[in-house]
Amino acid sequence: MVESWQTNQKFYVLINCQGIGYEIQILESFFLKLKKNHISNKKITLWIKHIKKEDSDLLFGFTSKDQKNFFIEILSIRGVGSQIGMGILNKFSISEVIKAIKTQNKKLICSVPGIGQKMSERLILELKNKYKVEMKIEEEKPQDEFKIKNPEINKMVDDLQLTLQSLNYKNKEIKLILPIVIKEVDLLANKEKNLSFEKILKLAMNYLDQDIVI
Repeated sequence: MVESWQTNQKFYVLINCQGIGYEIQILESFFLKLKKNHISNKKITLWIKHIKKEDSDLLFGFTSKDQKNFFIEILSIRGVGSQIGMGILNKFSISEVIKAIKTQNKKLICSVPGIGQKMSERLILELKNKYKVEMKIEEEKPQDEFKIKNPEINKMVDDLQLTLQSLNYKNKEIKLILPIVIKEVDLLANKEKNLSFEKILKLAMNYLDQDIVI
């Protein structure tokens, strides 16, 4: 890898392959990992999807074959472009998307920027049909995906559940949104030095008040 950068809500790496530089759009989680670990001029492995257009060639890189295949499945749906696909995988893990598809959780899908009611219905219908017979995509391990190393933030996340219970939110709802909130908190922790409990609480309440869970 030569360089990594962010443009608006898109994240990129420049990879040197035998003297040729390839600009590849990647997921935010991998971008933050590169920045956090200060990885440069080191070998990295990405599964690439090449999309050829009339005036450009676009490359999208993923850290697993499952991510790439799921991205391709999303793009096969009418009206869904590459940035919607990246937006879905930036916001949720594959297992979270599949769960939303199984439960027909339209509001969860609609929480991705650029996805409206009609598109969410189309995504759920078509992806549900694709994965009706088999769900062979490997589930991510929650303990790895949602592990936050900062002990202070971990303490705030522990306090979050108790606070939400005291505000009369149901345990079932809290347990369903916690993995999503924890993942977003982990991303925020890499961007902000002083992440407050109030911000974490507001984030959780936004999901709960939007009836994102079923």
